[in-house]
Amino acid sequence: MMYNTLIIGFGKAGKTLAGKLAAKGEKVALIEKSSHMYGGTCINIGCIPSKTLSVAAAAAPHGDFSEKAAYYRAAVKRKNNLTAALRKANYDKLIAAGVEVIDGIASFADANRLTVKKSDGSTVTLSAEKIIINTGAGPFIPPIKGIKDNAFVYVSETIMDLDVLPEKLTIIGGGYIGLEFASMFAEYGSEVTILQDADVFLGREDSDMAQAILAVLTGQGIRVETGVNVTEINDGTTLYEKGGQMHTLAGDAVLVATGRRVDTTELQLSKAGIRTDDSGMIVVDDHLRTTAPSVWAAGDVCNKLQFTYMSLDDSRIIWDDIYGQKVRTVDNRGAFAYSVFINPTFSRVGLSEAEAKRQGLAYTVVSMPAAAIPKAKVLGQGDGLLKALVDPETDLILGAQLFCADSHELINIIRLAMTQNIKYTVIRDFIFTHPTLAEGLNDFFALV
Repeated sequence: MMYNTLIIGFGKAGKTLAGKLAAKGEKVALIEKSSHMYGGTCINIGCIPSKTLSVAAAAAPHGDFSEKAAYYRAAVKRKNNLTAALRKANYDKLIAAGVEVIDGIASFADANRLTVKKSDGSTVTLSAEKIIINTGAGPFIPPIKGIKDNAFVYVSETIMDLDVLPEKLTIIGGGYIGLEFASMFAEYGSEVTILQDADVFLGREDSDMAQAILAVLTGQGIRVETGVNVTEINDGTTLYEKGGQMHTLAGDAVLVATGRRVDTTELQLSKAGIRTDDSGMIVVDDHLRTTAPSVWAAGDVCNKLQFTYMSLDDSRIIWDDIYGQKVRTVDNRGAFAYSVFINPTFSRVGLSEAEAKRQGLAYTVVSMPAAAIPKAKVLGQGDGLLKALVDPETDLILGAQLFCADSHELINIIRLAMTQNIKYTVIRDFIFTHPTLAEGLNDFFALV
């Protein structure tokens, strides 16, 4: 069967391009190996379900554990209903647009042909002028004794289906995913311990910000152990070495949050002449073309910034390369921002102070406690710290780290200013509505 475009994977970039290309009059098919993944990682096993559970956690009851467990079980049910509805909506939208959705596992026969083993067991060969890969990434499972086939061990994708609230939860990994689940389960009422191998907590962030985050997590009852080597998991009990001594940590569940990796083995990329790097990620140019001229890649499979909104922007780059002016690239999309949905949220864009120092840049640093924002007091959410770097010659913002309520909204204001070369003084003197957290940026940048 011949198509104009074949898309492998129902992720954000894939589904966006599928709909747009079909509206352009193209004959488009999208191949997805699991009907439970219509819409991609974010909708089904990523940000939407996790944030849904996080929002519910903020209103968790403070009664006995049985009451907390019942509330948690109801929250998981609501999450499941939401993801099912979104999954169906995403599927229906593509079908209505004229996209053919095929359930199956795709592999390359060559740069213009895919072999698809369909869910019914049959195999078909599909041809196309263009092929787009959007197959994402999956959790990395470290080689720890007892970790495989252990009913007490979960990854980020599976623990959200656990409808029994663990009284004691062990999290292996002190990265952003681990922190989000630690904060969420602590709010539901679990006793949470984080075990991380690195000696420094949140080593990617400035030490003052990392310490501010650690202080809040500790205040929420979360225990953080750094410099840990986990050696074995026996049911829910974790054995680890720290400082030359062995320790045992009992738990009802163990979450392995040690990052996500790309696995493109099924795709048989070599048959199409598509190269990967040492980590298995697909090699692309700044327009997201692979080493096969008729094939593009988007999202986690080729992007170290594994976020849904980056996959969406990838779709814009590919669209511009196919039907636009070929001016959008991965190099000109501006400063990158991200948020970690702990409580309060931590968000960052641009350079940290440590990075600015390493680059030998001149900068002015400004910081302010979140409690200085009047709306934070109104909300009773005064925990946190705001920090930013400003170029003293140009007055442009070099970077910001916001650890405060609604920082995931505020960071977009700063990113917009950075991307559009707007001076910090514009935000300082901007008329925000009152009382809002955004108006705190007036006082914050007045400190420069």
